[in-house]
Amino acid sequence: MNKLLVVDDEAPLRLLYEKELTEEGYEVVLASDGWEAVKKIEEESPDLVVLDIQMPEMDGLEAMGKILGKSNKLPVIINSAYTSYKNNFMSWAADAYVVKSSNLDELKSTIKNVLSTYCR
Repeated sequence: MNKLLVVDDEAPLRLLYEKELTEEGYEVVLASDGWEAVKKIEEESPDLVVLDIQMPEMDGLEAMGKILGKSNKLPVIINSAYTSYKNNFMSWAADAYVVKSSNLDELKSTIKNVLSTYCR
């Protein structure tokens, strides 16, 4: 079973993602901000990170830099409500960029595709 770390500052979204992704057969670990995400990477050793960008304290791009600095083989999917970050060169380090939607089908298929590329 693959372990996913979902990082989002909105509690209802974290819970929705946890429910939906658990139903898909993943073990889901949650973090509410970039600092917590960096800590959870060390504690939980996830197989993939789903990362929001707009968060207080440390935004997703800064968190991704720290995460990839610790483990540059860990796949990261940026999951943001804002399409404008697709053009930010920092976001190019991510394995995929999915715009948030109430329908999680695109996110689920992207997770599946990225994990199949990084299959251990």
